[in-house]
Amino acid sequence: MMDWQDRWNHISKLLDRNGPFAGEDFTPGKKVFEFVQSICNVLVIGAGGLGCELLKNLALMGFQNIEVIDMDIIEVSNLNRQFLFRASDVGKPKAEVAAAHINERIEGCKVIPHFAKIQDFDESFYRKFNIIVCGLDSIVARRWINGMLVGINSDELENDGNIIPMVDGGTEGFKGNVRVMIPGITACIDCTLDLYPPQVTFPLCTIAQTPRLPEHCIEYVKVLLWPKERKDESIDGDNPEHIKWIYDKALERADEYKIPGVTYRLTQGVIKNIIPAVASTNAVIAAACVTEVFKLATSSSTFLSNYMVFNDNDGVYTYTFEAEKKENCLACSAKIHPLTFSELDKLQDVIDFLTENPQFQMKSPGLTACIDGRNKTLYMPSISSIELATRPNLKKTLKDLGITDGQQIIVADSTTPSSLIFKLNLTSEMES
Repeated sequence: MMDWQDRWNHISKLLDRNGPFAGEDFTPGKKVFEFVQSICNVLVIGAGGLGCELLKNLALMGFQNIEVIDMDIIEVSNLNRQFLFRASDVGKPKAEVAAAHINERIEGCKVIPHFAKIQDFDESFYRKFNIIVCGLDSIVARRWINGMLVGINSDELENDGNIIPMVDGGTEGFKGNVRVMIPGITACIDCTLDLYPPQVTFPLCTIAQTPRLPEHCIEYVKVLLWPKERKDESIDGDNPEHIKWIYDKALERADEYKIPGVTYRLTQGVIKNIIPAVASTNAVIAAACVTEVFKLATSSSTFLSNYMVFNDNDGVYTYTFEAEKKENCLACSAKIHPLTFSELDKLQDVIDFLTENPQFQMKSPGLTACIDGRNKTLYMPSISSIELATRPNLKKTLKDLGITDGQQIIVADSTTPSSLIFKLNLTSEMES
């Protein structure tokens, strides 16, 4: 028997009666819980420290139609906090092991795993979910799924369709945050990029000439040695061969300067910008995330509006505020984004601006434009042969490339699932 007497008493107490915090469209009774159990499709992105907690909490709250995406395999270092995994699971996909464990332990729950990247799925895949909840450790991945949902929901808003909300959780040591995003209505991830901590960087002169820390040795290989010896490849932080190569070279440099502390794990942490995780923080943030998922699914209480921070470095501190939409947000506002440059600025200047400006924070943008009626690839870093062919364009001025005032350029980047359109407003040499 799938359900036994009093199994869902803890849920019934929330759904069988009205309350002062219930939403306007909340109707108490069994039908609400039937929706949670039988109809509501929830997607969990990430099956790591936060993802394990999310899956467990969702299943124990009655959600039975769950899918989970994760591209990682289980490592020994995961076992201290990712409680769905055992030593015998090391080397197996996180999504598959987590799903099997939940399905085995919680009767009636059907978790479908996907050992893949979120970018491997198209719009039709994401449209089938009622709610998406994220437990990611990557800002790039957050921005990508944010862009996907903004694109989907812009169509739904125009057609009065069902909007797919996203609940996003994040942890950093003893700090964490939860946010509820209703695409097209509330602030999206790109609206609040400045809330995310900047990635730690080291001065080039230090890592090249006077390294003092193991991180300096790793950055030296990543920033200087890799482009020199493996210039036709991009570093993949999830590729063990890439990490091992960087680790070996960093160890050689550390030995040369008598710097202890270079390990494989530290190398992976520097390359992927991994921040040590704390199990208790994951538990608190996952509980808050699933509470918001439950509110969104049932309307039994008003959901978070729209950002909550948590800190238990010194005591326990929480604070809730409403993040506001940005009028010129790259993802959810303007369709065409104006940029002003001199016609004598080089293409490299445009790329540097897109990667370094806090509003854009792109990773490796590729640029194309329609010039004289022909589509022209200005620069494309993701494909080695095209990168090599278009590399000389980086040193050319916008004028030399045939770009004129008002020219639209199309930019593709790993932070967004769809290309972005920028309009270049060019100033002349005399104006500059």
